[in-house]
Amino acid sequence: MHIVAVLALEGVVPFDLAAPLEVFGRVRLEDGSNPYEMRVCSPGTGRINAGPFAIETSWGLDALESADTIILPGCADVAAPIDKEVIRSLRAAAARGARIASVCSGAFILAATGLLDGMRATTHWIAADLLASRHPEIEVDPGVLYIDNGQLATSAGAAAGLDLCLHLIRRDHGSAVAATAAKLSVMPLEREGGQAQFIVHERPPAPRGSTMEPLLRWLEESAAAELTTGQIAAHAGMSMRTLNRRFREQTGTTPLRWLHGARVRRAQYLLETTGDTVDRIADQVGFGSPTAFRDRFKRIVGISPQAYRHAFRSGEPVGR
Repeated sequence: MHIVAVLALEGVVPFDLAAPLEVFGRVRLEDGSNPYEMRVCSPGTGRINAGPFAIETSWGLDALESADTIILPGCADVAAPIDKEVIRSLRAAAARGARIASVCSGAFILAATGLLDGMRATTHWIAADLLASRHPEIEVDPGVLYIDNGQLATSAGAAAGLDLCLHLIRRDHGSAVAATAAKLSVMPLEREGGQAQFIVHERPPAPRGSTMEPLLRWLEESAAAELTTGQIAAHAGMSMRTLNRRFREQTGTTPLRWLHGARVRRAQYLLETTGDTVDRIADQVGFGSPTAFRDRFKRIVGISPQAYRHAFRSGEPVGR
């Protein structure tokens, strides 16, 4: 059983606390079991203020001693000093190999341990400058959803924490399990830009119930076919101009860019779960040539298809 400990400090942001509990709690393997055991802990079990309400935790910092993954939710007051015992416990957990991930301003907690020194990290864009000024030894990148350095990971604000949790589940159990967790949480497995070590997203995908949702489903199902913008517009019953305008309004990108992303997502799944060659996968997902596939895959994901396969089929963290 993989133990996930979520550390709640005074003033913890409720969404940041609940998101990992929700996502990891919905994971199911083929036999129907959940491989994760969730624990919410705090420095001394007791009452913790969490915005408009308070919570009581059942675990103290001793929960970190046996945790395989530790999640650090953000706190409302990023200027609040971090208890030295919390820092010692997190450093001890890292020393024995525990995976530690922060959500939003939880990066300030992780940064206080010194574990992020010399690494790249992210946080909510509004707090990025403060994190960078307070910890100049960290390379802060506010333009990404999350950054996975292997043992340590950080995410941007709000929904980016969900993206990071799904990424960690995918690292642990592959695309199929992560996709099921995403569907049960009623959210996309990944947003535009792919799933990789460093992910840049401009806008969220079309929300459920939007006028683009049926078209996006059709594009996903038809991704392997050779499609032009004209054919997509014809299927949607729109002019190309109207299609491009509405598509960008609701997804933040163009139909063809979205289609390339869908093809890459399918390729990621095949790279993880099959032994097919990269050239064969390029053909299966609808790219005109292996070269075009490799170029597009690296542009979206950040690494080559072969490097991605090696990382996700071996369970090793993705490198650049």
